[in-house]
Amino acid sequence: MNNILIISTGGTFNKEYNKISGNLDIDTTSKALNSITKHWLTKLNYINIINKDSLDFNIQDRKKLLKSIKDSKYSKIVVIHGTDTIDISAKFIDSAKLNKTIVFTGAMVPFSINPIEATANLAFALGYCKLAPSGVYIAINSVAQKFDRVIKNRELGKFELLKTTKIN
Repeated sequence: MNNILIISTGGTFNKEYNKISGNLDIDTTSKALNSITKHWLTKLNYINIINKDSLDFNIQDRKKLLKSIKDSKYSKIVVIHGTDTIDISAKFIDSAKLNKTIVFTGAMVPFSINPIEATANLAFALGYCKLAPSGVYIAINSVAQKFDRVIKNRELGKFELLKTTKIN
């Protein structure tokens, strides 16, 4: 995994309960990543940028993410992102037509509350990133595909592949 960079942008994946304010705040110190990977037998490379709930992302945040990806020496990158606007950021990154493999993932339950989903999604995204050709993907909740084929089903609270209709 030394050839993959993880860019953590915040999102629910990184939220922690603040016992003073009663809010779920974004951790900026990679506690979730450190906890997930502390017993893995390989070193991971990661950076934290933006540190926001994805509902608060703006064009400047997406430009910062794009610059981090463009400037990176890595050709394979996993982006931890909030699930509410993961598709918008993926589309923005795809528009740059980079010759890199970029896999977005996240979690709908904070790692600090229940670590299972975040851990599974990160491992899934890393594995998918190793195998996928260049392009922009979303890999979450056992669904992985080009970013424009994965949607968040808000009624069911899960990610799904976009259904296509065959035209004869």
